[in-house]
Amino acid sequence: MAYVSKEKLFSRKWFYAYSLILVGSFVMAAGFVFFITPYKLVPGGVYGIGIVLYHITDELIPVGLTGLAFNIPLTIIGVKLLGPRFGVKTIVGFIMASVFMDGLTWFWGNRPLVEDEALLSSIFGGILVGFGLGLVFKAKASSGGSTIMAMIATKYTRVPIGQTLMVIDSIIVLFGLIAFRQWDIPLYSWIVIFITAKMIDVTMEGFSYEKTLFIISDRYQDISNKILNDLKRGGTLLDGKGMYNNAEKKIIFVNVSRRELSILTEYINEIDPRAFLTVIEASEILGEGFKSLESKVTDSH
Repeated sequence: MAYVSKEKLFSRKWFYAYSLILVGSFVMAAGFVFFITPYKLVPGGVYGIGIVLYHITDELIPVGLTGLAFNIPLTIIGVKLLGPRFGVKTIVGFIMASVFMDGLTWFWGNRPLVEDEALLSSIFGGILVGFGLGLVFKAKASSGGSTIMAMIATKYTRVPIGQTLMVIDSIIVLFGLIAFRQWDIPLYSWIVIFITAKMIDVTMEGFSYEKTLFIISDRYQDISNKILNDLKRGGTLLDGKGMYNNAEKKIIFVNVSRRELSILTEYINEIDPRAFLTVIEASEILGEGFKSLESKVTDSH
């Protein structure tokens, strides 16, 4: 995790970062209040613990308050053990999430937005929580909670943080199973965890419509002309050698959109049906003809 990033007070970047945190915290809280908490789902993290305590105490201990009670000492411990990796934005993030969560619960109560639809609520709850967390992460803030616990554990065990986080969240999910004694709760909870993780990736990286192609064909010059003249794309010719007969080959490396992929594959099939294509889903392409590297760096700051 990167060290604390600082924006000049009241600058455009400052307002942008804190707007992301504000909106992200609210969306995440809405996901919990409207979809997750009423069904006693326990999707890991300190709020998962909060949901368990909220229900076993007959709604006496608010979920957001529990999250806050865990996040404050965890952040202090994290700073002492890991150094200055948790700035003001992280603190603002988990405070706002707790405030929004308990505020919405006070206004809405403990009833699901959609009655008798635990699976549907798991899906949409995961989408909202993942989208909210993604916005918080884009602001270079942390969600605190189990993320900090995983980072501390990783420092001393050398186990990758992703695996550590999965173990911690799974233990919290099983805590929910023990507390509520219902097998459907951990099953739905793991659905929430999976969708949340995917939604975080989508929020931070966006939907990818670009493809990366490696093309091997004896008609590489014709294909190159098609790419340059008709698709108006650039590409790279790589030298290769066949493993079977050691024949010299030219490999075309090119990035195209989904529509351009359809055009290009149809053309290649017409001129060389024996061509070999590898199509890769590109999570992000930076450079001329796509998103500029400069804008990427600017957005990340």
